[in-house]
Amino acid sequence: MITPPESPGPDDPARDTPPERFPAEAVSIDPDYSTRDGYRADFLDHRLPLPGHQAWAEVASAELTYHHFSIVMHRRRRLALYTAVNIDGRTATRPSRDSDRWIIDPRIPRAEQTNDDLYRDNALDRGHLVRRLDPAWGPVAEAANDDTFHFTNATPQHHDFNADQTLWAGLEDYILHNTDNRDLTVSVVTGPVLHDEDPAYRGVAIPRQFYKLVAMVTTTNRLTVTAYLLSQEALLEEFATGPEEFSFGAYRTFQVPVRRIAALTGLELPAHIAADPLDRLGPTALPREILRSEDILLIS
Repeated sequence: MITPPESPGPDDPARDTPPERFPAEAVSIDPDYSTRDGYRADFLDHRLPLPGHQAWAEVASAELTYHHFSIVMHRRRRLALYTAVNIDGRTATRPSRDSDRWIIDPRIPRAEQTNDDLYRDNALDRGHLVRRLDPAWGPVAEAANDDTFHFTNATPQHHDFNADQTLWAGLEDYILHNTDNRDLTVSVVTGPVLHDEDPAYRGVAIPRQFYKLVAMVTTTNRLTVTAYLLSQEALLEEFATGPEEFSFGAYRTFQVPVRRIAALTGLELPAHIAADPLDRLGPTALPREILRSEDILLIS
């Protein structure tokens, strides 16, 4: 976990940089952000609040609300501390993906989020933290889809890694459609694990690991939250060998106790921990490598 730095001083450019302004034609979404409802803690009928981030209070942004999801940024790292999305499989749609036109969020300074400079002329992709289709449900499905193309929702991932996450990217879908899910609804918290030792590239430290917390309510009205850790330690070991060099290997997905995610990230997750089936197993709850969706333990 990164040691929380001191708050920006009065001469820190990250504090004084004004919000980015854009001509109307450069914005492909509704510029009235007051219409965004963000993540709903009561979406599953069992209150599941956003993660607490008191350890990061001095570097965390305010909650940025979008259609059906919210993001809290780490202002110094220029990446999300976490994202949280509500998914309704009953009214989900599949808007087309015409292009990857990403947008700076004008509500926070440009210096506190990444932009195209990080991804230009290299093998890095803008990886979605909130998946494009996750918030695309209900009357605002199209607008919610577009909202996921804010740079606040992007995390740098190698192209090969980003393009071959079949298991990781499908966790929500499996829990939504192939389990004892009462209402075909889930809430998901996703983010990078931010370490001081993450390799720097073009002024941005590239995360080595990512996590997901997937919550659902069973047909017996039981809230269950499962946690997953995607480790790309091996992928990034030689990442910083040169300014433009990449060396990537295999990555692995694990189901881990929610407590493990709390320890790795410094986030406060008491409600998530209380609903974790691995936590109920006690000391025997070792990380479980997930090789296929059926390996997931949902209820104990």
